[in-house]
Amino acid sequence: MKFSVDKQEKYTTLSLEEENLNSVMAPDLKSEFVIMHNEGAKNLILDLSKVKFVDSSGLSAILTANRLWNNTAGSFILTGIENENVKKLIKISRLDTVFTIIPTISEAIDYVFMEEVERELKAGLDQDEA
Repeated sequence: MKFSVDKQEKYTTLSLEEENLNSVMAPDLKSEFVIMHNEGAKNLILDLSKVKFVDSSGLSAILTANRLWNNTAGSFILTGIENENVKKLIKISRLDTVFTIIPTISEAIDYVFMEEVERELKAGLDQDEA
């Protein structure tokens, strides 16, 4: 599986460098998600701009990442969904209501920073109430 990772202080971007996200790649992708999560990546942006095909195993891998990051007060964002077949699959499976989907990486980064500010403000309010 070919991919690139850009680790920053507040977020990590994983860009798939493959056209197919299928049952052959999905287990490796899930493992990579678990490793990144365990290494402390607080927010993950998954860039699918080069992906042209996703099957149910690929969707399962993406759902795994969504669950990992959302269960730890982080953000999981899908970006770069440009291929019509991938868009249709996500919409038909109604996962567009589950995932946070942002058009571009730069917008996804802005979204992560906004979410971080909101979490910090909420934590401050919770401490004030205590």
